[in-house]
Amino acid sequence: MAPRTAATATEVEESHSMPGLQFNQPLSWRAGKPIAVADLLRRLQALSKEMQAMEQEQIERESFTKVAKELVNPNLLMHKDKGVKALTAACLVDILRLCAPDAPFTGQQLKDIFNLVIHQILPALGDPSHAYHSQHTYVLDSLAVVKSIVLLADIPNNETLISNVFKICFDVLASPVKISDGEGLQRNVEMNMTAMLSCLVDETQALPSDAVDIIVAQFLRTDPRAVSGSSGKNKKNGIMDEKQSTLLLRQLPAAYNMAKYICNACPENMARYFSQYFNDIVIDASQSSGHKVPNKNKKRHSDNMDDSDEDPPGGPNEEGISDLRKVHGLLRELWRACPGVLRNVIPQLEAELSAENIQLRLLATETFGDIISGIGAAGPPAPPNLDPAAYPSNALADPAENTASLNLVTKPSSPQPFPRAHPQAYANYLGRRLDKSALVRAAWTTGLGRILTTSAGGAGLSHQEEDRLIVDLGRTLGDSDERVRIAAVRVVSNFSFRDIIHKLGRSGGVDEPGSVLAILAERVKDLKHSVRAEAMPVLARIWGVAVGEISAGNEEVCALLKGIPSKILNTHYTNDIEVMSLLDRVFFEQLLPLNYPPIKAKTTKPTQENSQGHTESQGESVDPDKIRTERILFLVRGLDERAKKVFYANQSRQPTLGPYVSTFLGRCEEYNGGVMDQNETQIKEHLTKLIKSFAGRFANPQQASTDLWKFAKMHDRRSYQLIRFCMKPDTDYRTFIKALGELTRRIVEISSSTTVSNSLVETLTSLLYQISLIVYNKSHIPAIMEYSRTDEKSLAATAHELLRQISSKTPEVLKAHVQAICKTLQDEAPTVKKANDAGAVDNLKACASFASKYPKEVPQDPKFRQAMTSFALHGSPAEAAKYAVSVIWAASEKKEMIVRDLVQQCLKGFKYGVVGFLSRLATLSQLVLLAPDEISQDSTDAILDIAIKQILMQVREPSKKSADAYEWSPTTDTEALAKIWALKILVNRIRSHDDAESLPAVAAQVYQVLSRLIDQWGELLPARNTPPSHKSRLRLVAARLYLKLCTQKSHEALLTASAFNALALVAQDSIKEVRAGFLQRLKKYLHHQKLPQRFYTIPFLFAFEPSDQIRSDVTTWIKSRAAVFSNIRSQQVGSSSKVNTVLESVVARLISLIAHHPDYSNETEDLVDLSRYFIFYLQNVATEDNLSLIYHIAQRVKACRDAVLATPAPEAPLTEADDRLYHLSDLAQITIRKYEDTQNWTIQTLPGKVRLPSSLFSEIKSHSEAQRIAEHNYLAEEVENDVEHLLKATLRASRPGHGKKRKSEGEPESREAKKVKALPVRKAAATGSMKEKKATPRKTAMKTKTPTKAKKTTEPKEMDSGERRRSGRAKPTEKNYVERDSEEDDEEMYLDAAVEEEQGTASEVDAPANDSDPETDENGEVSADQGQDEVREPDGKADEESGEEQREEPGVEESIPKPTSRSKKKMSASPQSKPKARPTKAKAKAKSKSTRSTAPSTRGKAIQVSSADNDDDDDDDDDELSDPPDSA
Repeated sequence: MAPRTAATATEVEESHSMPGLQFNQPLSWRAGKPIAVADLLRRLQALSKEMQAMEQEQIERESFTKVAKELVNPNLLMHKDKGVKALTAACLVDILRLCAPDAPFTGQQLKDIFNLVIHQILPALGDPSHAYHSQHTYVLDSLAVVKSIVLLADIPNNETLISNVFKICFDVLASPVKISDGEGLQRNVEMNMTAMLSCLVDETQALPSDAVDIIVAQFLRTDPRAVSGSSGKNKKNGIMDEKQSTLLLRQLPAAYNMAKYICNACPENMARYFSQYFNDIVIDASQSSGHKVPNKNKKRHSDNMDDSDEDPPGGPNEEGISDLRKVHGLLRELWRACPGVLRNVIPQLEAELSAENIQLRLLATETFGDIISGIGAAGPPAPPNLDPAAYPSNALADPAENTASLNLVTKPSSPQPFPRAHPQAYANYLGRRLDKSALVRAAWTTGLGRILTTSAGGAGLSHQEEDRLIVDLGRTLGDSDERVRIAAVRVVSNFSFRDIIHKLGRSGGVDEPGSVLAILAERVKDLKHSVRAEAMPVLARIWGVAVGEISAGNEEVCALLKGIPSKILNTHYTNDIEVMSLLDRVFFEQLLPLNYPPIKAKTTKPTQENSQGHTESQGESVDPDKIRTERILFLVRGLDERAKKVFYANQSRQPTLGPYVSTFLGRCEEYNGGVMDQNETQIKEHLTKLIKSFAGRFANPQQASTDLWKFAKMHDRRSYQLIRFCMKPDTDYRTFIKALGELTRRIVEISSSTTVSNSLVETLTSLLYQISLIVYNKSHIPAIMEYSRTDEKSLAATAHELLRQISSKTPEVLKAHVQAICKTLQDEAPTVKKANDAGAVDNLKACASFASKYPKEVPQDPKFRQAMTSFALHGSPAEAAKYAVSVIWAASEKKEMIVRDLVQQCLKGFKYGVVGFLSRLATLSQLVLLAPDEISQDSTDAILDIAIKQILMQVREPSKKSADAYEWSPTTDTEALAKIWALKILVNRIRSHDDAESLPAVAAQVYQVLSRLIDQWGELLPARNTPPSHKSRLRLVAARLYLKLCTQKSHEALLTASAFNALALVAQDSIKEVRAGFLQRLKKYLHHQKLPQRFYTIPFLFAFEPSDQIRSDVTTWIKSRAAVFSNIRSQQVGSSSKVNTVLESVVARLISLIAHHPDYSNETEDLVDLSRYFIFYLQNVATEDNLSLIYHIAQRVKACRDAVLATPAPEAPLTEADDRLYHLSDLAQITIRKYEDTQNWTIQTLPGKVRLPSSLFSEIKSHSEAQRIAEHNYLAEEVENDVEHLLKATLRASRPGHGKKRKSEGEPESREAKKVKALPVRKAAATGSMKEKKATPRKTAMKTKTPTKAKKTTEPKEMDSGERRRSGRAKPTEKNYVERDSEEDDEEMYLDAAVEEEQGTASEVDAPANDSDPETDENGEVSADQGQDEVREPDGKADEESGEEQREEPGVEESIPKPTSRSKKKMSASPQSKPKARPTKAKAKAKSKSTRSTAPSTRGKAIQVSSADNDDDDDDDDDELSDPPDSA
């Protein structure tokens, strides 16, 4: 015992040697005798001060036993004085510090201590102004540093305390702090709380679920929807209103930072907790499935889905989905803050990507997209501000960061690259591109865009990975479902300008097939209007933002985006009225915004270089009109030929529509808001017709009609005046903008509701876009003229072109500037030694157009007349001389004398090759047209001698190639130009001949020349040594001149049926440029109703056209004309007017034309091949309403004989031509019946009898012979099946992707798709006359046989000139150029009575007629003006063939739906119910007509010697002397 005692004594001695607690004052009291608060506070302060100075390892622990016991007395812990409790808590935490690790307290005492700290001390930390704030912070510091908080984990039943610790700490940091000195919580409070809670999480075996929920809730503080407590549909759907954007935080909250630190400090524990939390939410949601009670007032979500978007039964209900949506939002923020805690959650989330329930897959797809992008609960950052009206425009050198991206809450941030951290989950996510649900694919597309725009949350993407994602984005732009395509378009709209160029531009520009930008450009022609409405503004906005870089000459931006305006304007050819309404809005809001630039002139900052590429010095004013003009010129310069036609046609609507709008305003004034004293019925009827006419130009005619009636009833005279201001040609741009703004404000003020005002404003604005001179505004003329003179930024050519268009369409705009133009021409007048400026031609044309309408405004001084004479004699190019003559004839007071002098000067010493000889020829050409009476007979003979002997009959550079060589040259040499002008002299001479009796004799020689050039393929001389490039050019010019002559009734009567057939074959010339040039002139004249209806036969010869562009143009044009005639018929229903059947009657003429075609053959394969003509005709003309008439006319041909070459005698035997007619009649009938079956239509029996044109057909006099012919089938048995196969293959090929299911990536193309992938091309045969072919075996050197079976057919491909169908080159037979007028034949084509041609006839009142054709450019290409019916399908749908070209990609592009037939389909009738074709009995009936049609027409009027004739001739000359466009 001694050693142990000795040892004990030693230990006691050592313990007494350590310092102990010196405080010995009582802290507790007996009941009824409390210690005074002041004394108690003094003692506690003394105790606290003493213990704070002690170190843990240098004190005697037993000395604290008494004090510890007194401090846990309820009298102190529950004292009412806050100071007592604060000091008590400070003393207790010191005891815990000094006595650690063994606290001298029982479990219950520790519980009481932590109750005091948690519920009294910690909440008080939120008030820095508290008197005992230092004691509060000391307690917190001690718990955090010493980690005394871990004792809380040892207390039994501690869940509530632990939960309260987390709750109170986060509440303290989250609560707003307001104190007098303006300072918030001290930084050490946040840090100590974070350390304390981290320690507690790390040491606690299992955190209570409430504590986990509290930590979770902190990550949702960045979500403004959660913070604001918003309710309703927006909250439910996770959509934040735009006005709530102000609720976004600018920096991360302290509570958020604390939760983030805790999770990163304890990743393993928190990963376990979060995994359990997420799993519990998913299980609860999956167990919440039940029967959903549909809401009758809410449209079902599946109404807009296909079957793949419908959830299987048993999925979570709406409440469960709402909970899942919240937890998925949490996961987004957790990845931004602490990705390590999600390592167990990501696999669970990945499993949702493969769930059967669509909502689960959708949520998982959305969440993965945001996680990879580093987007948290606050949502994505604000999209970049792409303002097309900004000036200066955005530049690539501008900083990439915008103000919104500086917000830490919304700035995308990914702490680690997700693809590397979770490669399997990333690969699974990318596979959702092929999800069967369109909703999931759309969500995936949105996520893909965010990944690209954020560079995977700032973590970065490799070039290889980024290129892959860009390719996937392009695929989604061509997805089969419109919702996916819309999502993809919206994704592109969220790219910044820099990203568009540097990221999307890497795959190519808008003109490079397969690139993202090119596929986006295709979406503006999408079959779904919702997609077009999204894509077109986005594409236009991109160009509007890039215009600064384009004007600055940035080659990269120009290469990528220059073609955007062309892509947008070319949508006009879809013939969809919705597209055209959208086109107007996009054009004046994105491409050329009305508010670009600021209306008022401003002063730029000193030496500030803007994105337009020029520097403005201080004090230099900015001319907004010049800036706007520059943008217009850059837009026009970048347009392709087709787009230019649309652009110019759209600008020409004001002269056409303006008078009708003025009439409408006048009727509104007479209507007087519905209160009229007289003529009430007449005014209402007229106003009704006007409004109906205008409403037809809108996508929603009913709404437009309602709006216009509301406008009429408003009867606001100021609004009438404002509209007149907008329409007036002399209104400057600033006045127009002010008038438009005031009109909008007045309508809003007057209207009773916002909805009414918005609809009315939209309708009137759309109408004002069409009737106002916005681009051709007088304010732009000075700038255009300046650019044309200075060639600044190489815009002179474009400025001249625009000036030429303005002068021809709206010359009244030039009134204020014509003197300046004339002064410029006077200064630039050429002489023998001095040539004129190249831009003088455009100025001369502008002056000529203006002089024709306002001759008195042109200067009359001698110097100007002398200048015009100089241009007429020495102008270069020769067109300058022609326009100068037009100016002289229109405006000169002594024009007769000047004309005689000009003729003498042109004839004097004329010799080929002398200086200015082309100008003399052009002058003579114009003079014989405008002033034939002023030219003597001797002068006329001299002119003819020059044109024929010196020019046409000479070959100065004989060809060394084969006589059959036939080529095209992009340039026209001097000799070819001379021959063209010589031909014009001959044609213009007979055009001005006004004696009908002598006309045939005078015109015979000219007709022979033109016919020889056409028949002999441009060869006129027997030596056949004309250069090949001259022959193609001369053949085209001859065909065009033939068309021009036929615009006059007297000349058209001289064109025989056989000559017409030869002229029609120019449409199948071997050279593409010849075909295109001939087609554009033919369309122009037909468009303006200048040619008889037999010329409508020629466009159907393009059925074998190898050029997709030309074929598409022909198809679009035919369908637009069909729509016009359909509207005419609809207006004629119930009226006394005769029924219009222009295109329906063409089928008989088409049969006759094919019967005399040099490629005709009775062989089975050739007949099946010829059925393509009828298929092409039916595709573009046939509807359910007119198919019966077409069939009846085709059937009627079999009751007639051919009369093209000569009218057969009554008893004459049948000829080969008759046999051809009967073969083709049977072939046409079979094709029509098969087409009827494919469309599920029914051919009805017509009661009347169709009369065919006597110039082509003569009736069979013998009834028995007619009966025999009608009952005999001239076709082989296999023809019917072959035609059926060919028809089905053609229809399938015209609708690629129609009816196909969506295929997965890499799936091979189906066999059926391969069979109909392409159609064969009918190739040319050796040609010759019918008699020659009968005696000589048919040559097939230029013709490839078409396989009999359609399943072996191939697609039309571009062929070289040698493979084109060509007419015969045999010598022309003698022709009689006087024939029965084709109009008389046309009138016989109608049922029961002769029908007048009523194309373009105005309605009974002076409202715009629905069938009126729009104004076009010189090519007659675009139907964009006066009647939207001209460019609209009969049922308002887009043209199937002129729509977008789908990019070939398995599973994506091929499944894009295509438009169905234009007419509604009926249920297929039973075979028994279909009427069979019955032979028509031939009846001999004399045909005679004593009267002619009296329908108004511009055709048939004698040539008037006036300047008005100049316009038509101008257009022709420009086309004939320049290279014809590739497409009509």
